Amino acid sequence: MPSHPTPGRSLVTRRALADIVRAATLGSYGVTGFAVSPIERLAAVLGMGQPGLHLDLATGRLAIELHLTVAYGLPVAEVARQVDSAVRYAVRRSVGREVDGIAIHVGALRYQPGPLPPAEPVATPRADEAVRPDDDVHAPEPEPVRAGRHVT
Repeated sequence: MPSHPTPGRSLVTRRALADIVRAATLGSYGVTGFAVSPIERLAAVLGMGQPGLHLDLATGRLAIELHLTVAYGLPVAEVARQVDSAVRYAVRRSVGREVDGIAIHVGALRYQPGPLPPAEPVATPRADEAVRPDDDVHAPEPEPVRAGRHVT
């Protein structure tokens, strides 16, 4: 952001603002995509909208509504806080304007099973630590317990 603003006026299109918000949202940790309805999906295919993202620019206000899909197993509230912070920062830095309100709706959790983690390797003795047949590898035998008084 310039330190000395120049007088004048700039125009940022709704689509450019939506692209800024979309990039900041999808770049946030834990967000796997936007939760969209079949109608929104059709509108996106026809190029008539940004599914899962609604901008309200009425009367000079900037309000954003997001419908997200979050990765399963992550704290949803923390992902939402991260998205809120990322979107506010991106808009402030790119456009030079504060966001008046953000509504974040989590529409689904996405579970993507992956491969199992590798099993812990079994500890094998090194060549210099190998057990030889003449080594005593047994624990000492316990002393027998005698009935009666125990004298030490």
